[in-house]
Amino acid sequence: MSDAMYRDQILDHYKHPHNQGHLDKPDARFSDNNPLCGDEIEVFLKIGKDAKGKAIIADVKFKGQGCAISTASASMLTDEIKGLTLDQIKALTRDDVFKMLGVPISPARVKCALLSLKAIKAAVYAYLGQKLNEKVE
Repeated sequence: MSDAMYRDQILDHYKHPHNQGHLDKPDARFSDNNPLCGDEIEVFLKIGKDAKGKAIIADVKFKGQGCAISTASASMLTDEIKGLTLDQIKALTRDDVFKMLGVPISPARVKCALLSLKAIKAAVYAYLGQKLNEKVE
């Protein structure tokens, strides 16, 4: 895909975000913000089991406000994580998000792009009774 196509995809996710809303009685949730630009996000996770009995993301929603990169990243990432195991979520990296977005992210927008990843990982760790110790930015 060309940069222009990725930019169009980002704009489409910004204007029409997927998985926006909230879940009643989520199994995990986490709120975070980027004080540098005002982006805010809250993620809601419903945890289920796969055929082998492993914990997976059965459903995910997010709400908040943010710039195009922040909102598109949340929309795209929530699409990607449905059905993943919690271990797969814990293994996601900033490079996975950058690859998903498909365009170069300026240093000023890195926190915007990674806000949803940080919130999702923090929710998973909290669900597991652990603390997110890695730096996601």
